[in-house]
Amino acid sequence: MERPVIPDRHLPATRRLFVGGAAAGPLFVAVALGQVLTVDGFDLGRHPLSLLSVGDHGWIQIANFVVAGVLTLGLAVGLGRGLRDGRGHRWGPILIGVYGAGLVAGGVFVADPALGFPPGAPDGIPTDISWHAAVHNIAPVVAFNAVIVACIVFAVRFAVRRERGWAVYSAATAAGALVCAVWPSQDTVSWRLGIAVTLAFAWQTALALRFAR
Repeated sequence: MERPVIPDRHLPATRRLFVGGAAAGPLFVAVALGQVLTVDGFDLGRHPLSLLSVGDHGWIQIANFVVAGVLTLGLAVGLGRGLRDGRGHRWGPILIGVYGAGLVAGGVFVADPALGFPPGAPDGIPTDISWHAAVHNIAPVVAFNAVIVACIVFAVRFAVRRERGWAVYSAATAAGALVCAVWPSQDTVSWRLGIAVTLAFAWQTALALRFAR
């Protein structure tokens, strides 16, 4: 099992960064799921999770994005301290950092009402979008691509270190999330993106706990 090389004086603080990174996924999924089940008019079969940021209670999902992103950025810092050499020791933390920054941006820059949500909004996708919605549309794509590439980078690192279980898990996460995202069916796109996000966060949690130990 790989051990992060961290000076003793930095170890407690770095371990907290790993624990925070591990908590980001369960926290995000739990808060989002709670809203999916309770927010009037929201239908995951039709509405992406980003639309939860719109409306009277949108601050909850905005905070959810931002908190998960900040905790993920902390994980990137912890990995930067702990991975001193070997394959992916630079790009792994950088990509996790880009993922975290994308989550923060997805919260700060809010989507426009669309697809009949919140109730009273026009059906369909608006043809004219605000500048903050334009940024919002880009941020999740950048974040999602970053975490998929991060999975591949760590898969290679683990394979070189002959940690086959972790290599297979990381590669499978990248493949599963990518398939969910690009599967050619518009009817299930919101569900599939939700599953892809859950897969990515589960991998992040496992990775963070691995180094926290």
